[in-house]
Amino acid sequence: MPETKIKAALIRLLAGIKNSDGGAISSALSELDDLLAAHQATLHPQLAHFLAGRSYAKALVYLGGADELGARPASPPGGCGGGHE
Repeated sequence: MPETKIKAALIRLLAGIKNSDGGAISSALSELDDLLAAHQATLHPQLAHFLAGRSYAKALVYLGGADELGARPASPPGGCGGGHE
């Protein structure tokens, strides 16, 4: 499943950011771009939207992995902060 690989890459990316590890960041970004390109047609549209927009914390929340690094997006995973109730 690509979602498992995407989640792992997101966790590595956010860990790399936290640790200021440029190599890990670059590698994870490249992997995420490759995974999106290869699987965009089969991913849930919301997940594809988050990845294409580089909203990586939101993508991780969507995949249920926010607790790994305490990632919290600025807006809920259901939207981009449009203010709909």
